[in-house]
Amino acid sequence: MARVRTGVRAMGAVLAAVLGASLVGCSSTGGKRAEERAARAAAEGRAAVDTPRWTFAMVTHSGDGDTFWDIVQRGAEQAAVKDNIKFLYSHNDEAQQQAQLVQAAIDQKVDGLIVTLAKPDAMKDVVTKATKAGIPVITVNSGSAESKRFGALTHIGQDESIAGEAVGEELNARGRKKALCILHEQGNVGHEQRCAGAKKTFDGQMQNLYVEGTNMPDVQASIEAKLQADKNIDAVVTLGAPFADAAVKAKETAGSKAEIDTFDLNAKVATALQDKTLGFAVDQQPYLQGYEAVDLLWLHRYNGNVLGGGRPVLTGPQIITAEDAAELAQYTKRGTR
Repeated sequence: MARVRTGVRAMGAVLAAVLGASLVGCSSTGGKRAEERAARAAAEGRAAVDTPRWTFAMVTHSGDGDTFWDIVQRGAEQAAVKDNIKFLYSHNDEAQQQAQLVQAAIDQKVDGLIVTLAKPDAMKDVVTKATKAGIPVITVNSGSAESKRFGALTHIGQDESIAGEAVGEELNARGRKKALCILHEQGNVGHEQRCAGAKKTFDGQMQNLYVEGTNMPDVQASIEAKLQADKNIDAVVTLGAPFADAAVKAKETAGSKAEIDTFDLNAKVATALQDKTLGFAVDQQPYLQGYEAVDLLWLHRYNGNVLGGGRPVLTGPQIITAEDAAELAQYTKRGTR
């Protein structure tokens, strides 16, 4: 199965605790029965609990058409059904607009709030305002360093620096010598951390290439130009699944032999891994980020629980290769990996 960095093996224990906290039974039999009841309830579109009908809002920095966030949202929605939650989702890739959406959720007096902190400076005041208003906040995906300081209960996601370090080590294992790290959203602190982490552990040379992520033809053209100018580049690392496809096309038009690798997993990436179009992917399990954010807010409202002991709850990184992709393909096709 997929290889996980030694330094984050403790993540398995954390995730086990997260998932275990969602179950009602204590014994293996009781836990299985509780899971089955919850699954039946979700399939029928009804709650598996009898707690009040609370309202939770999730506000992310996603742009339009980003399949990664579709998976996060799907996880959150499925947990919301189980937990009898009215779930509201909104997004904007412009930081000021995202902050305004958070303010709108505060004005609606939601019972819980889930936010991303890709650009934390723009989000600080409004997240602090939410916590002062008594709205419990959980941050997901980005902003683990700022989460606690802003007053959030916990952060759910991967440590971006550790994820980047895992990439550098994987490139070393594959014998790569010169790599490009493609940043598609300037100002996103998580993206900077990924590339910096990769550069830290990579024994070869690594360069950052900034592209305009909202313009996919421009992304492809920028990567193509770089590969044409430097034939020694033997690896390209994209920071999101949609950009891996653009990098593959750029490689073909540039006549390059560079390996294309990527962060994040979806159905298209799983297929590309199987046919060796891509070398490897770094999965941070976005379904878990959405599902557990809702579930942990519910646990907090219902039972005063806070998971993580003040530290982030890690959902990645997990290095996925061709050997792993076939097994995960069934999950990517249904939109949960």
